[in-house]
Amino acid sequence: MQFSSHFKTSSRTPFLFALLQVHTLVCGISLAMVLQLYGYLKLFTWNASHIGEAALLALPVAALASMMAFARFSFGYLLSFYLSTMTLGYVCLIPFSDLPYDHTLPAISATISAAAFLVPTLFLKWPIRPIHTISVKNLRRLVAAIAAASLAIVVIGVFFNFKLVGLADIYEFRDELRFPLALQYAMGVALGALLPFAFACCIEMRARLGAMAILLLLVAFYPVTLAKTALFAPAWLCFLWFISSRLEARVAVIVSLLGPIALGIAVAILSEHGPVPRSLYLNYFGTINFRMVAYPSVALDVYNDFFSRHELTYFCQISVIKRLGICPDSEQLALMIAKNYPVGNLNASLLATEGIASVGSTLAPVTALLAGLILSIGNQVSEGLPPRFVILSSGMVMQTFLNVPLSIMMVTNGAAILFLLWYVMPRLSFAGLQKGSPPL
Repeated sequence: MQFSSHFKTSSRTPFLFALLQVHTLVCGISLAMVLQLYGYLKLFTWNASHIGEAALLALPVAALASMMAFARFSFGYLLSFYLSTMTLGYVCLIPFSDLPYDHTLPAISATISAAAFLVPTLFLKWPIRPIHTISVKNLRRLVAAIAAASLAIVVIGVFFNFKLVGLADIYEFRDELRFPLALQYAMGVALGALLPFAFACCIEMRARLGAMAILLLLVAFYPVTLAKTALFAPAWLCFLWFISSRLEARVAVIVSLLGPIALGIAVAILSEHGPVPRSLYLNYFGTINFRMVAYPSVALDVYNDFFSRHELTYFCQISVIKRLGICPDSEQLALMIAKNYPVGNLNASLLATEGIASVGSTLAPVTALLAGLILSIGNQVSEGLPPRFVILSSGMVMQTFLNVPLSIMMVTNGAAILFLLWYVMPRLSFAGLQKGSPPL
């Protein structure tokens, strides 16, 4: 294990640095709008006089994020950018928080946790090299097998639930869903890892019909699981394909968040002046700027307040540890949070769950460092693969990373399986994958 020479200056460094600063500014504007629009939650109150304090708290996190202007693209680059955005949102939120815990230590802890995570995920190099990779022919068979297995999972799932309902109605039924444990895992892995991987392979093989079939399979999971991710996954993966095909990989990563956030701000402004219906503004802004971007930051605020007054979990939220019999009987963490705050069954990131909830703010940077070490393995097993392929195949993992603990992300959402698939991928220019395939 060693630190690589990923830290370097290139002709793109000034542009990347400027783009990261623009992203910081846009995130600040978006958060200010979120605070005003969602003040009815009574978790925070907008006050323009606190902007200066929020900017000061944001400076260290923005400085940490600036390291990415000097780092090469990798899987860890994706995760580092998303985690730094979540941390930026939290420290900016602190001056406006209505939750009564002492914010000083958590603010320091969040910043140190971000640093502890970014260093290994951006720069650590593990001595891992693929020993055996599959052939291009077998890769095609693997993609076909993934599609067939995913279709079988959907068909089996239909016997347990099938409801064609709108997004506004899914919460009436989702808590009633009961699937066998094996089927739950199969659905999570298919949605989180297998189908995005197959989609990325089809893109590189220029198999247009295959890519479309994979997107249809993703949508097919929606009436079974009533999960928004299944419904929006095709649009998200197509967006990632569009930007990663036209922009340098690191720029594409930044634009993957900056673009949707900036669009939300633009839609809000246009709605204020008439051209855009308010319903469209509320739906888009609520889904992207609030739920996708700000909500993980709000989760850090909620978890810090809750565990300032409650006993830590010491990782008992992980089912394997709970089954050892060393944990006291208690409700699920998400249910306990839901009873105390108007946030629903709040699942949160590794910073909140493995950090704040499990060991508290003081030791949270240690768990962030360990998570960074584990996830940096993804850098090495994906080494040599095209950046676009890495971005697309990890497209859903990027999303779940902001909203679920590390243990769930690795197992239930299939990140560990994705690492294995990357490990056995053929290391070539992908020219062999494209032979005889129609152009995309």
